[in-house]
Amino acid sequence: MAPFTHSYSEKVNVTNCDREPIHIIARAQAHGVILVCDKHSLKITQCSENVEELLGFELKGILSKKLSQVIPSAQAERLQQKISSNETLLPEEIQINDVKFFLIPHLSGENLIIDFEPFGESIDPILFQEQLTKILGELGNTGSIKEMCQQAVSLVKYLFDYDRVMMYHFDEEWNGEVVAEVREEGMESWLGLHYPATDIPKPAREIFMKQGVRIISDVNYRPSPIYPELSPINNEPLDISGSELRGVSPIHIEYLQNMKVGASLTAAIILNGKLWGLLACHHNSPKFINYHQRQSCKFLTQVLSNKLALKNTNTFLKKIKESEKIRKELVMQMNSIADIVAALVKYKPRFTDLIECSGGAIYRNGKICLSGSTPSEEEVMNLILNFLGDRKEKVFQTKSLKKVYAPAEVFKDKASGILSVRLGEEKQDYVIWFRTEATKSVSWGGNPEKNGYVKNGVEYLSPRKSFERWTQKVSGVAKAWESFDIEAAQNLRDSITHVVVKKQKDEIDDLNRNLSDANAELETFSYSVSHDLRAPLRGIDGYARILKDNYQEKLDAYGQNAINTILGSAEKMEELIEDILSYSKVGQTKLVKQVFSLQNLVEEIIASQSLETQYPKTKVNMNDLPKITGDRRMIKQLMANLLENAFKYSSGSQQPEVVIGCESVGGENIFYVKDNGIGFNPEHQDRIFDVFSRLAGEEYSGTGVGLAIAKRVVEKHEGSIWVETKPGLGSAFFFTLKEE
Repeated sequence: MAPFTHSYSEKVNVTNCDREPIHIIARAQAHGVILVCDKHSLKITQCSENVEELLGFELKGILSKKLSQVIPSAQAERLQQKISSNETLLPEEIQINDVKFFLIPHLSGENLIIDFEPFGESIDPILFQEQLTKILGELGNTGSIKEMCQQAVSLVKYLFDYDRVMMYHFDEEWNGEVVAEVREEGMESWLGLHYPATDIPKPAREIFMKQGVRIISDVNYRPSPIYPELSPINNEPLDISGSELRGVSPIHIEYLQNMKVGASLTAAIILNGKLWGLLACHHNSPKFINYHQRQSCKFLTQVLSNKLALKNTNTFLKKIKESEKIRKELVMQMNSIADIVAALVKYKPRFTDLIECSGGAIYRNGKICLSGSTPSEEEVMNLILNFLGDRKEKVFQTKSLKKVYAPAEVFKDKASGILSVRLGEEKQDYVIWFRTEATKSVSWGGNPEKNGYVKNGVEYLSPRKSFERWTQKVSGVAKAWESFDIEAAQNLRDSITHVVVKKQKDEIDDLNRNLSDANAELETFSYSVSHDLRAPLRGIDGYARILKDNYQEKLDAYGQNAINTILGSAEKMEELIEDILSYSKVGQTKLVKQVFSLQNLVEEIIASQSLETQYPKTKVNMNDLPKITGDRRMIKQLMANLLENAFKYSSGSQQPEVVIGCESVGGENIFYVKDNGIGFNPEHQDRIFDVFSRLAGEEYSGTGVGLAIAKRVVEKHEGSIWVETKPGLGSAFFFTLKEE
């Protein structure tokens, strides 16, 4: 077969068929006319050569005409108005020389492209409505995905009567499998056959995503060239990928002819913005279905896509719910057992119970712990050091490890597939799940290898001549990891990180308690925080800002996001350092007591921190506050922390309110700050005053040090502080001070 060529395109051969320019094939299918106009003037610039045969206009004569000289002027004016106002261009019925056509317009750059397509058999609107109702009524969302696909192909067979209707599902490598089929009696079944990605190359998949439905009414048609081949507007090839009548790739035509197909209809199944599969209809002889019927088919595929999305979502939620139960049990084990790895491996449930797998490995602090059926410890260590350690992503998964890591060939029976999550940035600890080889035989529709022939030193693509069942044994491939597997792995990674940080925090708290009486060491700590940590932090912040200011436009979206994350993290760390310093200073500083107005102090805090400006919806009620005796600077910090929390956590209420006051009980003043915000579980009312303890979600900023500072100030004044709260009903913080 000769290669498909244009004067402006490269030859398509066996090495570059994924770059075949099928969107600029300057030909029309024989059953309709493609007419091209300048979208501003509606002057006809190009036309398919079959215009005289189908519309009765001489080819070169029509190129000198305005569109209004070919179609009724009212319709031409309506098109012009819609183009000018950026309205959607819709198909219309039109009659030329007593023959009814569908006029199907769309814009392509500076061109208005119009398909004149046969009207076909007239469809009763009531019948059309019945078709849509039948689609909705019969395409249920019960049963498996394969059952839903079988329902869909049976319905299409009933509605449009093609000889064979198939559902073709893509895998992650764009190989396809026939997962549902209905055919005429006597035809060989193709159900379960696989087809290589080259059968439907990338350019074709991209056009299916845009166009949705594609018809070839006669595989053996004689294409009608578009004249002139290049657009007179810009002297470039015309992009007709949106045309219903766009000519077909010669490679695809030969492919269909080899399959003995006379006509085809193909519709895209798009799931979550990705091409999930194709509804493929084949007929043994020429067959045409008109625009309205194809819209019914498109509607059916959209309904099926929605049903599939719902089914996938429900499956995802069910699996995540199951894994969440196991994850929570693993977290309890990690919190109660000192050795985190032992908690995940030696007790039930194990981390390998979280995800369907044959075994797993945990690599932490340079040591490996294996569970279940796995490669040897040495093989896993080499996998981590020589492969996973070089990868940038925190989550890596593959169903065929040997394709990306050659040494995996020797242990493919135990670990053909792996899913791994990285726990740390510097240490690069890992949790890994393995899946064994799923040895199976895959039935292909003919030998999946590309075939070609060499002529004058060039290898040309020749579509496979045989589509008889060709069975190939597949090895080194495991069951694919699903989205819920990856989600479960990521959730466990976050939980492990949280537990590790919490254990580290508890150790730090113990250390701080042991050092509470060692003022000299505490001063050294304060100096370290203020100097040793701030200096590199300023460097990180400074260089990150230099990168953002000077190189942001040169980075991709991932790089830009990384810089913004660095800056945000630096800002949070600066805030944390500031709070730690404040906390340590409270313990070291001696009280300097004086008499002052608490009312004036509160008003000063609200004004200086612009709380009323930041939270304009919040109503502030302040009862008369007395003069008190205490360290004014410390008590200002105490009140500032309580007020900031009250404003922040009530901001999401419909009518946020903060109340500040004092009441005398038994001769003792009890001060309070109340809000009607989110509140929290009273079981945690003591823990809320611990350093780094936060009960609110990530949507609320903070370091978890503010209330610890407040408690320390109160204790410095030999008073008490406590909280009363309920989830969703706000919080009330009370404190007393020894004022003598």
